[in-house]
Amino acid sequence: MTGFKFGLIGGGVMGEALLSRLIAQKIYLPSDVIVSEPQAQRREVLQQQYGVEVTGDNSQAAKVTEVLLLAVKPQILDTIISDLAALSLGDSTSPQSEVMIISILAGVPLSKLESAFLHRPVIRVMPNTPATVGAGISAIASGQAVKPDHLKLAQQILAAVGEVVEVPEYLMDAVTGLSGSGPAYVALMVEALADGGVAAGLPRAIASKLALQTVLGTAELLQQTGMHPAELKDRVTSPGGTTIAGVGTLEQAAFRSALIEAVKAACQRSKELGS
Repeated sequence: MTGFKFGLIGGGVMGEALLSRLIAQKIYLPSDVIVSEPQAQRREVLQQQYGVEVTGDNSQAAKVTEVLLLAVKPQILDTIISDLAALSLGDSTSPQSEVMIISILAGVPLSKLESAFLHRPVIRVMPNTPATVGAGISAIASGQAVKPDHLKLAQQILAAVGEVVEVPEYLMDAVTGLSGSGPAYVALMVEALADGGVAAGLPRAIASKLALQTVLGTAELLQQTGMHPAELKDRVTSPGGTTIAGVGTLEQAAFRSALIEAVKAACQRSKELGS
């Protein structure tokens, strides 16, 4: 098994999300890709679905010429590093010295990755779950050996599942608290909006549809117009109207402060997990 450009270690939800769109967008051909996955059933699914080479041997997936993407649980990183001895030896004259390592392992700092893969360009990424439907956003932080061409390729790969922003690594915990954990906050808000509709007399199915489309449409409106959220809020709140009554209730309940504190709490927990 040689001649692969892209290796994926971990065929779980996020790994498959990236894989599916990289192939669909022809960033890589199926023949360019090898996936290492410990579960035989998952290997069979990935091979049949995408036509890629699969293996249960991580060292085989490391024999690539461009990119090795790590999409596993951070708890098993040490085992993965052991399996990838050929990339961990730090031989800067190796033909694989330019192979880029992209890690989506939550909380694992660049310093640990760079000490494991000496002389290799390493990029740390924090994606989020909307990536599974191509609507995610990924924050990337570059290691010391990353060159402009590496960064450009990493951005192209991650753009397959959504937007990409570049941040210094010290902001990764803040990214985790906002966009990494944020889908859960939005999901809670959608659920609460639907519950409010039911409480006001709407059938559950209609309330859920109204809540979801309201959030989706509002986000799309803000994105397409570039309007500040406060401006949109002001446009909707007529003097003495229904919306300002609702906004007043949210302010009494400290809705905005609760979201701010949620981001800060998740950021702090991310720091604790990475220490």
